[in-house]
Amino acid sequence: MPINISPTFVGIDVGGTFTDFVVWQNNALRIHKVATTPDDQSRAILQGLRELNLLAGGPLLILHGMTVATNALLERRGALTALLTSAGFADVLVIGRQNRPHLYRLHQERPPLLAADGRRLEVAERLDAGGNVLQPLDEAALAGIAQQLVAAQAESLAIVFLFSYRNPTHEQRAAQLLQELLPALPISLSSEILPEYREYERTTTTLINAYVQPLVARYLQRLEQSLAAAPVAALRIMQSNGGVIGLRQAAAQAARVVLSGPAGGVVGAFAVAQQSRRQAQPAASAGEGSDRGADHDTDRILTLDMGGTSTDVCLCPGYIPTTGESSITGLPLRLPVIDIHTVGAGGGSIAFADAGGALQVGPRSAGAQPGPACYARGGLEPTVTDANLVLGRLDAGGFLGGGGAVQLDRAAALRALARLGAQLGLSAEAAALGVVRVANATMERALRAVSIEQGYDPRDFVLLPFGGAGPLHACDLAAALDIRRILCPATPGVLSAYGMLVADLRAESAQSVLSLAADLIGDPSPLLVAAADLERKARSILAPDEGAEDGAGGEHTAWQRSAALDLRYRGQSYELAVPLALPVSAAHLQDAVEAFHAAHAQRYGYAMRGEAVEAVTLRLRVSLPGPPLALPQRPLAGPDASAARLADCLVWFDAAAPRRSRCYARAALQPGNRIAGPALVLQYDSTLLLAPGWRAVVDAFGNLWCENSGVAGSEEEKREIHA
Repeated sequence: MPINISPTFVGIDVGGTFTDFVVWQNNALRIHKVATTPDDQSRAILQGLRELNLLAGGPLLILHGMTVATNALLERRGALTALLTSAGFADVLVIGRQNRPHLYRLHQERPPLLAADGRRLEVAERLDAGGNVLQPLDEAALAGIAQQLVAAQAESLAIVFLFSYRNPTHEQRAAQLLQELLPALPISLSSEILPEYREYERTTTTLINAYVQPLVARYLQRLEQSLAAAPVAALRIMQSNGGVIGLRQAAAQAARVVLSGPAGGVVGAFAVAQQSRRQAQPAASAGEGSDRGADHDTDRILTLDMGGTSTDVCLCPGYIPTTGESSITGLPLRLPVIDIHTVGAGGGSIAFADAGGALQVGPRSAGAQPGPACYARGGLEPTVTDANLVLGRLDAGGFLGGGGAVQLDRAAALRALARLGAQLGLSAEAAALGVVRVANATMERALRAVSIEQGYDPRDFVLLPFGGAGPLHACDLAAALDIRRILCPATPGVLSAYGMLVADLRAESAQSVLSLAADLIGDPSPLLVAAADLERKARSILAPDEGAEDGAGGEHTAWQRSAALDLRYRGQSYELAVPLALPVSAAHLQDAVEAFHAAHAQRYGYAMRGEAVEAVTLRLRVSLPGPPLALPQRPLAGPDASAARLADCLVWFDAAAPRRSRCYARAALQPGNRIAGPALVLQYDSTLLLAPGWRAVVDAFGNLWCENSGVAGSEEEKREIHA
């Protein structure tokens, strides 16, 4: 129902170690962190809302990112899932694509099938490639299939019939009859989850939805019940595509929330970059007291989200990129997701010496329980967080504001690194430096994968680090990639929760086209019909949560529409998505073809303008803008940052000796303040390490712009540090 009273907006991101809260109330932001409760994530949410005093008072609009679906897939603890498919096609999961993840490895194990042998069933029916009925559905056989599902103890069912993306009637009829026989059985239809061609990908995506849907639905139901007494006006869930959606829709199509947490981080990072682009910013390289405007390409960013268990990176070339060709645990997931690359290098990643005596870091993580050794919760193995603490890069007394739920034990971290160092023949500090460098190398490879390997020069981008540990490693990674500028947000440790706060309410739908672009340019009417159908479908998904029209022809003044077309050269087996301007017209289709040629040249180094172009899939997005957060700007206060200075500390940058470094309280820094490395900027949710040779300036929103001056160890730096 519509929200008539201005609510308090609450963004909640459940991470592997901490659950983060960002609250927008009375035109001001508040942030908070509590330890994640892996056994029941809703307990940490209730604890945080209670500590923020939000369980009583005005209405709450909660925007939530979760890891329930992700964890279920990673740990293979989803529902017992069955697959019902066209007769003769039950082994599509076994056949797969015959891809070899490791080209030269002789013995490779494929991930376990989500639907085991006894739960892959067939029924007689057949459509042709155009969706015409060749063999009617054998409805009489469905009673026996229901008995087989009961005998197999199936907890969820995926129905995937051949060519159902052209004609869904057989899938819909089978689901109707089985639901009458087994009313408690959740059923996922490929014609609803992914109405696109490619049978294997359509099958795996529908199976993923069926596999995680019961867990996600139970979690959301439990969360809704837990919040029943709270003044919650609406509860929305972050999707993998960067938008939020209503509770009921998320429960029904759970595959769309598999990567919701990382998506929120990219949305938050891009919002910070856009804000800085629109407003005049002081530049770190400008002269004393200057207020030079930000570069025009500030929203060309490389995001670095380093949390407790992993690091997620994304390249945004002026927009948030999405892809329909992602995978999770080796399974294709052909749903729109933000194009994020993930590696197992987080603050909680465990360091160890392998059988050959080489230092390794991750992907195994200490998680929230027991956590790093320095958390004093029973963890004994060294982690990246322990290494940073031993190197003096974390303030043990001020972690999470000091006196919080986590007290850092430097002695425990030192013991853990000393044990690792003994295996490597190194001191504890040298071992800690090695741990950081190995973790940095892993993250550097990830940044190269989304930039250089995709045809982009990372030097043309601004590095935007966030997550609890991202700002600690940003200078080293920027230097390795020759990136000169870093934008550190005002609240980097909770930026994913902030992204959920500002995300659009969004629904996306798609339909296979499989026609030559030249034919569609000559007669765009098939695409016009498809676009209208997709828009009605998307609006019907959004309307119940928004309280707007039902999408059957009514207009909502805030609706925003955008479309994309998957195109390929005839004969290719892969596509590239390019924007398609609306309304669909011959001219707009021609523009899309030209954009495809350019995109192909960008990605693969060549274009074949003489080849016929085929339109594969039409995609349409309908959205309603998120809450307008007008973050206040503060006036410039001059370059002197001495009022924010804390006691100096010793930080290890190499194995020779620690360097005396300044420490600053970020909450006390004022716009226009300038600092030079080596320095630590300490705050409640994160710590920024400003390496030697780097300088930083505070902008009007409290963001820190860092720039590599290339004068590490110079007389200028020495004067700045020792002043």
